[in-house]
Amino acid sequence: MARRDISGAVDFAYLEGFAMGDQTVIEEVLALFREQAALWTPLLTPDHPGWRDAVHTVKGAARGIGAVTLGEVCQGAEDGAASLHEVKTALDLVLLDIAAYVHEQALRSLRG
Repeated sequence: MARRDISGAVDFAYLEGFAMGDQTVIEEVLALFREQAALWTPLLTPDHPGWRDAVHTVKGAARGIGAVTLGEVCQGAEDGAASLHEVKTALDLVLLDIAAYVHEQALRSLRG
């Protein structure tokens, strides 16, 4: 994976600006998002009584890292305009972007 694999599901420039370029903070925030995503995913089924709370939590976390589309899809799920499948698909795209970004940063650290 490399920067070319980033789809745009996450606006990393937004995240970098918000973190004032502190790569340690960015890495911690992205690691936390990935850990939390593993907890959220099982809740994102219509059978789970807490799916609405999970969607709301994902929405806020997504907006915090610059994953605008995921935030919008979550808002749509809260409003009944989007499905939980769409939320999971958007979340997967964000996680792929995060993996590509983290990989790119790791490569940069090896070169530097």
